[in-house]
Amino acid sequence: MEPINNRYDFVFYFDVKDGNPNGDPDAGNLPRIDAETANGLVTDVCIKRKVRNYVLMTKEEKAPFNIFIKEKAVLNNLIDEAHEDEEVSKKEKGDKTEAARMWMCKNYYDVRTFGAVMSTGKNAGQVRGPIQLTFARSVDQIVALEHSITRVAKTTEERSETGGSEMGRKYTVPYGLYRTHGFISAHLANQTGFNEDDLQLFWDAMQNMFDHDHSAARGMMNTRKLVVFKHKTALGNQLAHELFARVTHKKLTDTPARDYSDYEIYLDGKTFPEIFKMVEL
Repeated sequence: MEPINNRYDFVFYFDVKDGNPNGDPDAGNLPRIDAETANGLVTDVCIKRKVRNYVLMTKEEKAPFNIFIKEKAVLNNLIDEAHEDEEVSKKEKGDKTEAARMWMCKNYYDVRTFGAVMSTGKNAGQVRGPIQLTFARSVDQIVALEHSITRVAKTTEERSETGGSEMGRKYTVPYGLYRTHGFISAHLANQTGFNEDDLQLFWDAMQNMFDHDHSAARGMMNTRKLVVFKHKTALGNQLAHELFARVTHKKLTDTPARDYSDYEIYLDGKTFPEIFKMVEL
């Protein structure tokens, strides 16, 4: 299948209720927050991780939808596998890196989608992926709550002899509606082989990934709106920031928001029922 030949820009809204959408390891796993504005943050890496997990679950780790960056993966071993491929091994020394790079793009969905640095093993070069995401930022300030929890079961004999329960901490955001922006380059897709099937899988993941990522720590997380602007050409018809400005939101209550019903999201000043909205330019 041929690579995509249209540029896309998109706006993605998701929310969290009584959960921690993205803990900060430098702050004791508190929800990430902008220290100056108190808006919540979720990294692009966090969102990409959920996309990867969705693809792993639905495609069962099989080429061409295997995942390069996954739990317990030894990346250099995977890079070495590219050089062990029969077609790659036949290449001259100067061409092997490029052949290995294309082998990785062909077999690993996240490499041809998000890119990767693969020069740490036998060298499969570097890939700049066609899909790039910004940090997600909450549309309003968030409050990071700290909850004390107890554990009655002990992990060692020594701890069990102390008696009583042990104390712990859990951090949540009561409610937060987050917005992020994404960009899909047809020119970079042509370099990695990212095609229409790959694109549809990405849209499916963005809509459904939270339904398969539930945990006690993350509370309720849901995709709320995914507005996609499809350009007519590879270069695009309009500037991304002008398109993003067409998607707005409004808070409907003067009290702190505690549910998605406290907001409305608009496209060109009008509400719309669809979670996934494709806008042809």
